[in-house]
Amino acid sequence: MTEKPTAERALPEIADRRDWQARIDELRVREKALTKAGDALAAERRRLPMVEVDARTPLVGADGAVPLIDVFDGRSQLIAYFQMWHTGKPAAQQCVGCTFSTSHINEVGYLHSRDISYATFCQGPYEESARYRDFMGWTVPWYSVPAESVGPLVADRHFGILVSYLRDEDRVYETYWTTGRGNELMAPSYGLMDLTPYGRQELWEDSPDGWPQHFDSHGGQFRLDGRPTAQWSRINAGRDDNLGS
Repeated sequence: MTEKPTAERALPEIADRRDWQARIDELRVREKALTKAGDALAAERRRLPMVEVDARTPLVGADGAVPLIDVFDGRSQLIAYFQMWHTGKPAAQQCVGCTFSTSHINEVGYLHSRDISYATFCQGPYEESARYRDFMGWTVPWYSVPAESVGPLVADRHFGILVSYLRDEDRVYETYWTTGRGNELMAPSYGLMDLTPYGRQELWEDSPDGWPQHFDSHGGQFRLDGRPTAQWSRINAGRDDNLGS
């Protein structure tokens, strides 16, 4: 993508440092209020009821069938992202939003330190979807959700959900789920973009006239030159996006 030269691009107004800092100080009050509001919502989540899920619900991992409770890996809590899958399609045609979200999840040691496991529950057949995991270079635990487990786990929702579970000895409970923009917390890229003057550069954003806005909110925000943006570094490294299906 070619951007206009700086001389032709809309720019923020210029202020001296004192006036600039005063504006930031005004904004900081509202930022702190937003942080506290988020803390209050998190406190409400911790007080939600929960619903039991069959702990023996089967998933498929690298060594074959495995019950849901084993995915906890001995920990009391589990976060699972339900990744969409397009069976028989090459990497370039896999879900752009799920690729965006999962590409940000690398280090789970901090979750483990709080007794939380993390896993991806993928919609597709394990052998094929695991090749996509390898193509992307992801290291998160990866499981396929077989047809008989979609109903018990997805429960009239859709793949693309982010779910929290709690284990109490040999019983498992679902405690919270979200989707859509609720999944943005998986992707710190968005939070960092929001700190910049041009933001996410998406068409829905409230930006001043002349600000660059190139990306739609129907998948284009996660795609560059016809494929999920994060895939380009893998292609440039010589990886083949034919998943052998």
